[in-house]
Amino acid sequence: MSLESPPAEVAGGDVMAYRRALGAFATGVCVVTADSKLGPLGITINSFTSVSLSPRLVLWCLDERSERWHAFCEAETFSIHVLDADGEALSRRFAKGIGLMEPHEFERVGEAPPRLAASARFDCKTHSRVQMGDHMVIVGEVVDFETSEAAALTYFRGRYGRAGDEA
Repeated sequence: MSLESPPAEVAGGDVMAYRRALGAFATGVCVVTADSKLGPLGITINSFTSVSLSPRLVLWCLDERSERWHAFCEAETFSIHVLDADGEALSRRFAKGIGLMEPHEFERVGEAPPRLAASARFDCKTHSRVQMGDHMVIVGEVVDFETSEAAALTYFRGRYGRAGDEA
């Protein structure tokens, strides 16, 4: 999954060959939402992972070339939405550009960041941020979560798919 254009070179080799190799790892697809000075924002990611069960920590990575870099780096709270198998349009919608959300695209529950329909949702407060290479690693402490039995959207070798359907 590509949020932004790749750099012209990657140390030690061809950037496109490296990206193809990384694409061999099938991932889930998520949209992270947060509030910003411009309004509620969304960004598509596939870098989500669990870090710790106690405390409940998760992480995701933000490309420094993203137009949403400053907003998400400054966000003290955010929600990670694991998209369900029907979420390809949402993934594409928030993959590039500013990602400003329209009022009909999300719901509000209390003080939580904007919420989307998803297989799972993790509401987080920022635990730490670590600059690594050309990405910011953002670690969140999960303060609330919700899950469903819906099949999940996947991404593999540049194509969307689904996981979790009954055989």
